[in-house]
Amino acid sequence: MSIVIQHVRSFVLAFACAFLAAGIGAAWANDMPVIKVEMKDGVIIPEIIEVPANTRFKLEITNTGTSPVEFESMELKREKALAAGSTSAIVFRTLDPGTYDVFDDFHPEAKAKLVAK
Repeated sequence: MSIVIQHVRSFVLAFACAFLAAGIGAAWANDMPVIKVEMKDGVIIPEIIEVPANTRFKLEITNTGTSPVEFESMELKREKALAAGSTSAIVFRTLDPGTYDVFDDFHPEAKAKLVAK
């Protein structure tokens, strides 16, 4: 077999593997539970955010207020700042069962609990 054919075969095999891996990764991301949270000028909705424990999930945060917000948790070591009218997400690989405090760093009165069960 010529060296050119070997290189072409290697390239085709590598491309096929990459294509399959991308498809599997996309399917895995689409199967992930999405939990929605709204933040609005000093309020976090819901106040009790229920998420699956020991499961990968996405927390989708929307700022429906007129001022910036920052979703933060010292226990979870996560924070996400959002401008007014924007949406962003945090992906959690897994969380142990439990209750975690979250707050809006820009509005100290805004507090909630994230409950993994």
